[in-house]
Amino acid sequence: MQVGNTLYISGHLGLDAARHVPDTAEAEARLVLNAVKATLAGAGMTMDDLVMVQIHCSDLSLYGAFNDIYRTYFTKEFPARAFLGTNKLLFNARFEVLGIAVKR
Repeated sequence: MQVGNTLYISGHLGLDAARHVPDTAEAEARLVLNAVKATLAGAGMTMDDLVMVQIHCSDLSLYGAFNDIYRTYFTKEFPARAFLGTNKLLFNARFEVLGIAVKR
């Protein structure tokens, strides 16, 4: 949902084309971040326009795996972020990402 220069991004999962969770956390992190990136591109924005991100994770031990991938998606400062532990996610996904972007 876009309101003015602000885009509110609902939760995205990192599912493959068959709507399955990939075998590795790293592959899933790439898929979910690519989905967010595509949503931003559709609004004429980039990952650097994100100002706030929430990552819901079903296994907090995967923080490092997600973070290593996440850091490669930005060329400027990182957005404010919360990495939250959760119980089970839809489709048994490991990660769900939502955020807010402002066109700068």
